[in-house]
Amino acid sequence: MASPFGVYVHVPFCAWRCDYCAFATWTDRDPLMADYAEACAAELRRAGRDEALPAATSVYVGGGTPSRLPGELLGEILQAVVLAPGAEVTAECNPEDASAERFAHWRRAGVTRVSFGVQSMVPHVLDSLGRRHGTTQVASAVALAGGAGFASVSVDLILGAVTETDADMAATLEAVLALEPRPAHVSAYALTVEPGTPLARDPARHPDDDVVARRYALGDSTLARAGYRWYEVSNWAVPGHECRHNALYWAQGDYRGIGCAAHSHRGRRRWWNIRTPERYIEAVRAGLPATAAEELLTDEQSAFEGLALALRTSVGVPASVVPDDPDLDGLLERHRDRAVLTVRGRLLANEVTVRLRTQG
Repeated sequence: MASPFGVYVHVPFCAWRCDYCAFATWTDRDPLMADYAEACAAELRRAGRDEALPAATSVYVGGGTPSRLPGELLGEILQAVVLAPGAEVTAECNPEDASAERFAHWRRAGVTRVSFGVQSMVPHVLDSLGRRHGTTQVASAVALAGGAGFASVSVDLILGAVTETDADMAATLEAVLALEPRPAHVSAYALTVEPGTPLARDPARHPDDDVVARRYALGDSTLARAGYRWYEVSNWAVPGHECRHNALYWAQGDYRGIGCAAHSHRGRRRWWNIRTPERYIEAVRAGLPATAAEELLTDEQSAFEGLALALRTSVGVPASVVPDDPDLDGLLERHRDRAVLTVRGRLLANEVTVRLRTQG
């Protein structure tokens, strides 16, 4: 069986920018789509030749909004990826972009998994987040994905909008679990205030930590009762439907980022590409490296990052790296030789991380 290796493809195009978004995305660059797809495919082919890339066991097409890209252009990019047998290929989709034609293109291109940016199933919460799809579009999109034969369908949710009540959160979870087919994977992320966003400029809309914690606990208990298992702080799946690509990140695996602003990691080296699509296209066309900067991790840095990533998962960390500290009471459970975060510990994962020892 092939060793895990991932490819991430960044699609920077959006119809609009959500109020909380600080990613490398643009709403006025659609005319670049064809040139961008050509550059991504060229970078992939060059990396495969010059860097001896292994066959990819997982591919993740994120953004931005990958579903803004015409299906044939996404296919052009994925055709340049050398896939291992049985590889997982995920593409993100906005509900309003779903169509039978698009999903047929994606299936022919090798996509096996679709991740929908749902965020909420309550209209006034969607409005407060700057989202433009409706709840009926979510149901239609998921049904289309199921009909197209995708092996797994995932939905992303956001916790903590100030307009959201506990009842709204419960209604969202109930609606997600009632979708046909029922999504096999659910991600739920706390609303984060990123500098420079409309959300950051409006303190009245900033999330309350206690409210986020309450919503998280509600989500965890509801999903657990429905047969989902948490496997990373913000991710739950029906057993067997965990996202292999994200699991690769949490296991500190190697991956190659393709496209503007995409990050890569191999061994101790980490690097990232030029941020803007125009400059990225120019560099690739000129045969120049698309790399903007890089860093080499020390053994100690790599070991600590490995522990920090593992701590966020249901696998946990070796119990020997967790000090005897009364501040950690109730935040961790010990299972034989492993220490795993409790629900409360997941909410305070950063505080636990800084107390870990790199050697037991």
